[in-house]
Amino acid sequence: MQDLQVIDLIEGTGKAAVKGALIKTHYTGWLEDGTKFDSSHDRGQPFQCVIGTGRVIKGWDQGMLGTNIDPDSVISAMKVGGKRKLLVPAHLGYGERQMGKLIPPNSNLTFEIELLEVLTRDD
Repeated sequence: MQDLQVIDLIEGTGKAAVKGALIKTHYTGWLEDGTKFDSSHDRGQPFQCVIGTGRVIKGWDQGMLGTNIDPDSVISAMKVGGKRKLLVPAHLGYGERQMGKLIPPNSNLTFEIELLEVLTRDD
C-alpha cells in the first residue's frame, strides 16, 4: 500500500475538522491481518487530540483534514457525525518504528474513526 485510502462509511453533517482544532473521536485500529491493536471504545472514553499539528500519525492528519493526493483523489475534511475508514500505509503511520508490543515495524494500519466533536478557537 503506497497511498492513504479514505472510505466514508457515514458522511458527517456537522462542523468540519480543521488544522489546529481539538477533535474528539472514537476509533478502533487494526493491523493488516485483522489484529486489533487499540480502541477508544475499549477504554470507554473518546480520544482527544489537536489535529494537523503532528500530534498523531500523518495518516490521521491527512485522513481527518482531507488531502489532495493527486487531482483525481481529493479527500474532503471529515465532519462531526461522520464515520470514516482510513487505510494507512506504513510510511504515514509509524514507519520503521515498533510501537508497543502489538505494532511491528513497517505496518500498514486500518482505522475506523467516528468524529464526535470539533472545537476551534472561535468556540
